[in-house]
Amino acid sequence: MAIHRFVRAVLNGEEIIVYGDGEQTRDFTYVDEVIEATLLAIKSDVAGEILNIGGGVRMSVNQLIKKIEKITGKKAKLEYVESQKGDVKDTLADISKAKEILNWKPRVKIEEGLERYVSGFRVK
Repeated sequence: MAIHRFVRAVLNGEEIIVYGDGEQTRDFTYVDEVIEATLLAIKSDVAGEILNIGGGVRMSVNQLIKKIEKITGKKAKLEYVESQKGDVKDTLADISKAKEILNWKPRVKIEEGLERYVSGFRVK
């Protein structure tokens, strides 16, 4: 959801509210990767396993916004506000089990995924 909100705001000249200092990190995952992993799981004979699906790489919210600015050619309008209670500082999916069991790994790098997303967003 963050990527959608950030891209929409940058393209429309709207403000992005960043909770905290923007240095919190997240593991962003391209939607096609989630679909691929889900289909592999459906086709497998593995049952009862819990698998993490993710990009496997952390990026700060500030870095993400900078990449969106570069791809769109527009400057983001940012407002930093207090962190939300209960928000975690960093996330990173441990995808080792998905690699082992499904022979799955992410292939779409964040930059490529953002470029695809922005391109599709502009078409709408």
